[in-house]
Amino acid sequence: MGLEKGCAIAIDMPMHVDAVVIYLAIVLAGYVVVSIADSFSAPEISTRLRLSKAKAIFTQDHIIRGKKRIPLYSRVVEAKSPMAIVIPCSGSNIGAELRDGDISWDYFLERAKEFKNCEFTAREQPVDAYTNILFSSGTTGEPKAIPWTQATPLKAAADGWSHLDIRKGDVIVWPTNLGWMMGPWLVYASLLNGASIALYNGSPLVSGFAKFVQDAKVTMLGVVPSIVRSWKSTNCVSGYDWSTIRCFSSSGEASNVDEYLWLMGRANYKPVIEMCGGTEIGGAFSAGSFLQAQSLSSFSSQCMGCTLYILDNNGYPMPKNKPGIGELALGPVMFGASKTLLNGNHHDVYFKGMPTLNGEVLRRHGDIFELTSNGYYHAHGRADDTMNIGGIKISSIEIERVCNEVDDRVFETTAIGVPPLGGGPEQLVVFFVLKDSNDTTIDLNQLRLSFNLGLQKKLNPLFKVTRVVPLSSLPRTATNKIMRRVLRQQFSHFE
Repeated sequence: MGLEKGCAIAIDMPMHVDAVVIYLAIVLAGYVVVSIADSFSAPEISTRLRLSKAKAIFTQDHIIRGKKRIPLYSRVVEAKSPMAIVIPCSGSNIGAELRDGDISWDYFLERAKEFKNCEFTAREQPVDAYTNILFSSGTTGEPKAIPWTQATPLKAAADGWSHLDIRKGDVIVWPTNLGWMMGPWLVYASLLNGASIALYNGSPLVSGFAKFVQDAKVTMLGVVPSIVRSWKSTNCVSGYDWSTIRCFSSSGEASNVDEYLWLMGRANYKPVIEMCGGTEIGGAFSAGSFLQAQSLSSFSSQCMGCTLYILDNNGYPMPKNKPGIGELALGPVMFGASKTLLNGNHHDVYFKGMPTLNGEVLRRHGDIFELTSNGYYHAHGRADDTMNIGGIKISSIEIERVCNEVDDRVFETTAIGVPPLGGGPEQLVVFFVLKDSNDTTIDLNQLRLSFNLGLQKKLNPLFKVTRVVPLSSLPRTATNKIMRRVLRQQFSHFE
């Protein structure tokens, strides 16, 4: 392809075997993967290509979801991507006309045949060399471009080994995508520990997935709570033998005790190892462990190599092992964690304004954490205005930017994530103020559906507004900043 060593190459496709092979080939050849989720709209793809300065992109013509064929290559083209290498979603023929300069997967492989007899040697790199650029939503609306280094794969492998007991001979399944950190994490946590990855090409919400878990003799099954909720509601996993499973693992959003007790019952009550981390960490900072008694929807320990501190109301670390709740801070030294941002000041984002302990400035994370009297950690969502909707971190500003343009009668909106009663993933609530406060014709359900349509078209098809709430005005500070925390406190528990 004639690309300069060390340049960035994007991947935007479902996580199937070709995608994993491409991912590993890019890293081993000394290039940098740019991770883009296959659910992103064209503007979101364009933003990530621009921030990473990607020189090429591997993608797919369509995505097959049941009987639907969802265009993907056309979104990449609309994003004005660099040269694209396009894989057909089925068969050997690409179901789209290629742009000038783009090539098919078959043509790409044909060009590689001339190197068939060459011995390939992975390119040696320094430990701080980039291997992957991933993205995490910031509070300013633009995603943070976070580089993973040569050290980050070892962090992922350490998580898998020390907390999930991933070992040689294991078969790991975790429905995810290379566009999110759990995709690359899964690759490294499995393969570096000698395990196999089982990849299911399709939705995990159907009985076909349950049969796949049975037939592949999966030993560790990773989930997010929304998947478990769907399984419990539809009972689509009933009748399948999951007895080979040694443990489940869960990440991405807050879980529900009743749903996870039900999940354990699918595999003779094997444990659920909860994990909490971040893209910038390269894995988890808090998790469960086989060496400790587990409590559902909780974390029993700090992760290996990580130190957790809960800050009091004055912003200082509470004494270790003292029960309490507050903003979470992390010890500054974590192997594999980010040290730079491509589009921001890493120190300002993660360290500026944080307290000092034993001569070291603690690292900001942004979650509200609780240490209970029996020694377990609970996560209570974000301290800032970033929400976690369906396992996807998104800033309130991005949501509001779309909602403000949906209906001409709406003057302004603000969005918050609210945990439902009984626990579980955050639900999206949008507050709005009308231009005409006397207008009584607004249909709340129709407005909610309009918000959904806009968000799913412009941001992510997985986003859904649960409730819209009219207000006469939004609560603001003296400097005119919206006080989303006030709204979150008032509406933190609704039915």
